[in-house]
Amino acid sequence: MKAAGSMDWRAWCVFAALGIIWGLPYFFIKLAVREFPPFFVAWSRILLAALILLPLAWQRGALRPVWNHKAAILAFALAEFAIPFAAISFAERSIDSSATGIVIASVPFTIILIARFFGVREPFEPGRLLGLALGLCGVIILLGFGTVAEAHDWTGVLCLACATLGYASGALIIQRHLSELDAIGPLAASLALAAVLLLPPALLTAPPRIAWDLASFAIIVLGVLCTAVAMLLMFYLIRRAGASRASVITYINPAVATLLGVLLLHERLGANGLLAFALILSGSWLATRRRAAPRGSMLRPA
Repeated sequence: MKAAGSMDWRAWCVFAALGIIWGLPYFFIKLAVREFPPFFVAWSRILLAALILLPLAWQRGALRPVWNHKAAILAFALAEFAIPFAAISFAERSIDSSATGIVIASVPFTIILIARFFGVREPFEPGRLLGLALGLCGVIILLGFGTVAEAHDWTGVLCLACATLGYASGALIIQRHLSELDAIGPLAASLALAAVLLLPPALLTAPPRIAWDLASFAIIVLGVLCTAVAMLLMFYLIRRAGASRASVITYINPAVATLLGVLLLHERLGANGLLAFALILSGSWLATRRRAAPRGSMLRPA
C-alpha cells in the first residue's frame, strides 16, 4: 500500500469522482424541496446514510470508542448534519442552487475565523488575512448584489449562514475532540443521532403520501451517493493521498454546483455572481494554503 501523500491512478479517479459527487447535493436538494418539506428532505437523506454506514462502522469496531465522547458526538451531529442539512433545504426553496454552493464554499475561511473559540490557534499571516478579506468581499457581493439579493428572502440567507457556521464548527469539533478516532465511527454515530433529532419535525411535516418521482429519486441520491458513498470515498482518498491534498476538493464542489444550476435548472448567476464565485474561492485558497486542513474538515457532505 502506498504511503499517504502519493497519488496513483485509483486515487486520481476517486478524487475526480468525489469532486463531482460533492457538487451534486445542491442540485438534488433543489429538486427535492420542490415537492417535500425541508425537514423531511434533511431527515430522509441522513437516515439513508446512517443505515448504510452504521453496519460498516460496527463491523470495523469503530462505534465502541464513540461512547467516551458523547458530548462531542452530539455537538457534531447538530453542527455537521442536523442543522446544515435542514438549513440548506430551507434556503433552497428561495435561493438558487448555484448561489448556495458558492456561499457554502466560504466554509474554509469561516473555520479560520472561529477557530479560536474552539481552542484552536491559527496564525494570521498576511496571505491568510488577504484571503479572509477577499472571501468576505465575495460573500458581500453575492448577498448584496448577486442572485441571492434578488431572491428577496433573507430567511434563506440566514439559513445559509447557519449552515456555513455549522460545517465550520463540525470540522473544528473533529479536530479538537474526535481526531484520534476511526473517522467512520463518529460519522456513523452522528448521522444516526441527527436522524433521531430530526425525526419529530420530519414526521410533523411529512407529506401524506410519497410518490416515486423525481423528488423521491433526488432524496435517494442525496442519502446514498452524496452522503454515504461520498464519505467512504473520502476515507479512501485521505488514506491514499493525505488530508491536505484531499482538501483541494473544496474548490471543485462549487464549480460543479454552479454548472449544474446554470445548465440544468436554468439559473442565472450574472456578472456579480461570477465575481463573488472567484473571490470566495480565491479567498478560501489563500486562507487555507500552506497548512494541512484540520483533520476531519473534509469529511463533510454538502
